[in-house]
Amino acid sequence: MLALLSLTYTLTAAPGLTVIMSDSQINKLGQQYGEMAMRRLRRWQDLMAEIADVSEDEKLRRVNQFFNQLNFVDDIDHWQQKDYWASPVEFLITNGGDCEDFSIAKYYTLRQAGVPIEKLSIAYVKALKLNQAHMVLTYYRTPKATPLILDNLISDIKPAHQRTDLQHVYSFNGENLWLSKKGRRSTLVGTSDQLKPWVQLQSRMENQDY
Repeated sequence: MLALLSLTYTLTAAPGLTVIMSDSQINKLGQQYGEMAMRRLRRWQDLMAEIADVSEDEKLRRVNQFFNQLNFVDDIDHWQQKDYWASPVEFLITNGGDCEDFSIAKYYTLRQAGVPIEKLSIAYVKALKLNQAHMVLTYYRTPKATPLILDNLISDIKPAHQRTDLQHVYSFNGENLWLSKKGRRSTLVGTSDQLKPWVQLQSRMENQDY
């Protein structure tokens, strides 16, 4: 059984949280979880530095490509829980996660790389071909633009109107919660702290230590 991990890091791109890690933190996790886990963490840190000054399109492409190399694993098999939203570090050191974990890792990495929070949302959708709930990351170039979809199911980043296989339900980011319609945010219904798994994830990231 994989033990639930005690991890913390500070995210300068969002108040109170950071995904920038020190060498000592990476080395400590490498000693616990192995050489390959340490390499993935170092590559992630390098990626965030490399894309700091590139275009947002290039940030999206590089981050989507990086995380889509990891393995898809159901929560019940990976964490022995029905629903567990992993932090980016947990996702990387265990080399796997489900759709929420892909979306969360991409969200935090792009925030750290300087993409404004208002341009990003994690979207809860139904994958129609699979007939199951799914999560993706959405990027809005402008507030009224059709968002681009970053998805672990396919490698290409496509606008929402081209993803007819996805039925959007709601979306959220570090601030707000919206109902979704035709792939876009439609109605603001509150703040994202209404989502218990999201609150639990942020609390772990803020309060737990290596």
